[in-house]
Amino acid sequence: MGWNTRMRTGKIFLACATLLMLIYSPGWGQEPTPLPQLPDTPATHSESHLTNIRQLTFSGKNAEAYFSFDGRQLVYQSTLEPDGKTQRGCYQIYIMNLEGSNVYRVSTGTGGTTCGYFFPGDRRVLFSSTHINSTACPPEPARGARYRWALDDYDLFTMSLKGWDLQRLTATPGYDAEATISPDGRTIIWTSVRDGDLDLYTMKLDGTNVKRLTETIGYDGGAFFSPDSKRVVYRAHHPTTDKDIKAYQELLAQNLVEPSHMEIFIMNADGSQQTPITNNGRANFAPYFLPDGKRVIFASNLSTPEGHHGPPSFHLYIVNDDGTGLEQITFDGNFNSFPMFSPDGTKLVWSSDRNAAAKGEYNIFLADWVP
Repeated sequence: MGWNTRMRTGKIFLACATLLMLIYSPGWGQEPTPLPQLPDTPATHSESHLTNIRQLTFSGKNAEAYFSFDGRQLVYQSTLEPDGKTQRGCYQIYIMNLEGSNVYRVSTGTGGTTCGYFFPGDRRVLFSSTHINSTACPPEPARGARYRWALDDYDLFTMSLKGWDLQRLTATPGYDAEATISPDGRTIIWTSVRDGDLDLYTMKLDGTNVKRLTETIGYDGGAFFSPDSKRVVYRAHHPTTDKDIKAYQELLAQNLVEPSHMEIFIMNADGSQQTPITNNGRANFAPYFLPDGKRVIFASNLSTPEGHHGPPSFHLYIVNDDGTGLEQITFDGNFNSFPMFSPDGTKLVWSSDRNAAAKGEYNIFLADWVP
């Protein structure tokens, strides 16, 4: 599996973006059936914070699974239709129960989509889609010496869980994606290029009262609120030299970005006190607050040695909100990312290539969390 393929697992791997695509599982869309436990290998045994690990999807590319507000369902993006056979060329948004059962598509089925998230009350879903501009999948950027992802012309939409009453929340040209909602159910935060840079914005659930939170040149995205909705954790890359700023802006003009170096930041919900909590020069992304609101779990290629010539490995790590106490959480597989805790803090869901039956396969995993 190449570096480019792995990074595309979550298109805009960074968040929602699309980034980072066989076996049919009879449980899809049917009554719940017992799910296989992963082998108790030395690698999985070392994952002491994770127990009762179960695999929820079994083919294709599956990423960015996020809990409903009541903790009973997951919304996620996938290339596999609920029939367990039809593979798409890009992501659509799906719902499933925590057992991996009752899978159905909630997005339109056209264009490319990313970053699904439940609305308060769990009757609607928020997601980004390109279907307004084209019913086809967005073209992928040409592969080069360095990995790049495209800033496709996404807008934010909301849809009822029944697949009707589609409502459009953004209508500005260019990229609007990576949207999540505060635990108090009042605020959407997302990344947009509307003011000429990749910055974080907030708005009310109906799309009004838009506020810009970040203004430093560079990418800011993949944001999630703290459990009390008072702080935000996100990933960012801020070039500082004239040469790096010019290179970033030239790529941005082509609707491209290079996500090879990202750090994790925390700020207040109003955009104040923007502070990095990592400073390792690696690809750190997909941050999420732990239930205590004092620590952050995130994905990083930290375990890959400097100068490594093969594809990097991405694992989950935890760090205190002051940047201390770094701890590696996952060890199995070569890609682990997009973690989220259940509302009650007892479960962790994430995407991984562990236990994959085919090259390029990424699946959703659920585990009980051991503090």
